[in-house]
Amino acid sequence: MSDHKDLLAWREAMSLVEVVYRDTENFPRDETFGLRAQVRRAAVSVPSIIAEGSGRNSPGELRQFVGIASGSLAELETQLELATRLGFLDADSAAIRQTDRVGRLVNALRKSLIHATA
Repeated sequence: MSDHKDLLAWREAMSLVEVVYRDTENFPRDETFGLRAQVRRAAVSVPSIIAEGSGRNSPGELRQFVGIASGSLAELETQLELATRLGFLDADSAAIRQTDRVGRLVNALRKSLIHATA
């Protein structure tokens, strides 16, 4: 198994975390331990889960962890949508654009792993 740092999905997910931290900096102060914290945790979980799966023993395990990362992305998308509806975030924010990009990459990685282990 290659190093997780070689995976484009992981590298872009790391960029996603940076963008999310910047874009959530101006959430209302009373959201410090609410939605802002949840959004940040969901974003951090995506590259973390990919890295953990890459460190496992087989492509099948990586595929399973990439599936979990996909679930974390869906959670993040939902939270960003809520932040948009509440007026905390612009609908065309960098975080939303990068989440879409990472979602496409994670799905492509997942599909490639399905074919590799079939």
